[in-house]
Amino acid sequence: MVDTVHNPDQYMYDLKHILTSGRKKIGILIGAGAPVSINVGTDKNWESLIPDIAGLTKIVISTLTDNEKAAYENIQKDIGSNNIELILSRIRSLAEVIGTAKVHNFEATDYDNLSKKICQEIKKVVSKQLPDGENPFSNLVSWINGINREHAVEIFTTNYDLLIEEALERTRTPYFDGFSGSRTAFFDPSTISTNNLPARWVRLWKLHGSINWSKNTKGEVIRSAGNDDGTMVYPSHLKYDQTQAAPFSALFERLKNFLLEPDSLLLTAGFSFADAHITNKLDECLAANGSSALIAFQFKKLEEESHALSIASRRPNMSVYCRNGATINGVCAKWKLGEPPSKNWAPIRGEYWQDDSYLLGDFKSFCKFLAGSSGGKSTVIPDLVSALAEALVDKNNEDNNDGI
Repeated sequence: MVDTVHNPDQYMYDLKHILTSGRKKIGILIGAGAPVSINVGTDKNWESLIPDIAGLTKIVISTLTDNEKAAYENIQKDIGSNNIELILSRIRSLAEVIGTAKVHNFEATDYDNLSKKICQEIKKVVSKQLPDGENPFSNLVSWINGINREHAVEIFTTNYDLLIEEALERTRTPYFDGFSGSRTAFFDPSTISTNNLPARWVRLWKLHGSINWSKNTKGEVIRSAGNDDGTMVYPSHLKYDQTQAAPFSALFERLKNFLLEPDSLLLTAGFSFADAHITNKLDECLAANGSSALIAFQFKKLEEESHALSIASRRPNMSVYCRNGATINGVCAKWKLGEPPSKNWAPIRGEYWQDDSYLLGDFKSFCKFLAGSSGGKSTVIPDLVSALAEALVDKNNEDNNDGI
């Protein structure tokens, strides 16, 4: 009996065709793994532009006083996790409900101050600028701008940083993030729901908020320079309630509506699927609309991506591409190279395959692959466009021969 395998060439050929056509409704969901892929250190000493949650947690803990650290550690024991976002959610809960009573020797005001301090430190860490020159976000924008599109590209992100905004603004690429105005931009849900801006305007939806969001005296979320803590939503038992308020309700509704549109394709990168609120929404929409599709590009091996695989195993319109294999049409199998689609396919294969490993789970490789599909504006191998064109010609010839 022959073991089932997946040929990455076949699926990358199909994806290249979709990415270069400009006719598909394409959305991209970007998670915390995106800025981690940018090295601002050296080849020997990797230093991510913005660390992952574990790195962020370590930095925040180092800024706490002895009393703050003691309260933090007790909460960590209570919830059984050292995830700064989960602990911050518990701190905010205590600040709201305990009043003058004490929990771990802290009153409500103490927890409120601790919450603000942690948020200030988070903002310091994520308030980074993109490095000069080529980077994953510049490659992403290169792909967006390199193709005439019938539908706007929609970017959904859980990140609080301003890296995407910076990449778009460097190239003078117009985008709409749900806010309108200049000095204190106000949230405009009606434009999100109608979604009738020109296709060349990128849609940017920040599902968990942003460091440049704040609240005015009326309690309304505005976009400005941002205050000390920002208006950010953290993964917790409170998240569902928080996301029912503006602007988060409109942003999550946009994610839902995108996946319910006919023939839509959502690509995810740097997203672990551990966020239950978003993951459940994706699962619900994929079940409701069989004509939509989701391709998850995961950094780890198949056996380490249980959150993503749990959905893909029961949703045939979701595929998960991992380092050593994939789940496609509900079938989980290892990768195995086949015959290349054309004689000049090697340069394209080099973008997604190296040392017997699939590369696109890394955000940097993912964006470079996108840039290679941008119609010649990218900085990647110049022969990619011609190789793809030849592959398409070969495929058309095969189809014609099959019909004779």
